[in-house]
Amino acid sequence: MAKENTSADQLISVIINGIEDVKGKEINILDLRDIENTVCDYFIICEGTSNTQVNAIVNSVQKKVSKELKDNPWHTEGLDNAEWVLIDYVNVVVHVFQKHIREYYDIESLWGDAKTTVIETSY
Repeated sequence: MAKENTSADQLISVIINGIEDVKGKEINILDLRDIENTVCDYFIICEGTSNTQVNAIVNSVQKKVSKELKDNPWHTEGLDNAEWVLIDYVNVVVHVFQKHIREYYDIESLWGDAKTTVIETSY
C-alpha cells in the first residue's frame, strides 16, 4: 500500500519514467481531484504495441517504484492477457492498454471533466 510520506508528485514522476524506459506511447495524466466521488486522485494512461510491451511497461513501472520509493501496488489486474493492465497505487492508478482496447473503452472521454496533461515523448 502507498506510504503516506510518498507524495503523489514523486510517485507520478517515477511511474512516468518507468513507462518511458520501455517506450510506452500516448502517456496522459488525468487529475481527478476536483471531481466528486472519484476512486483516486490521478489516472496515468498509456499504451503499448503488444502484450509483450504492455507487460514490459507494467514490470518497468513496478520495479522503478519499488526501487526508488520502496512502494508496491495495492492491487494489479489484467496481467493474464495484457490488453488492459491496471496498477493501483491507491491515490494513483496506472492503466496500460493495447491501442485497440484503449480506443474501445476510451476512458479519457469517460473522465472528460478531469484536467489532462499529455506527456510528450521523444521516441
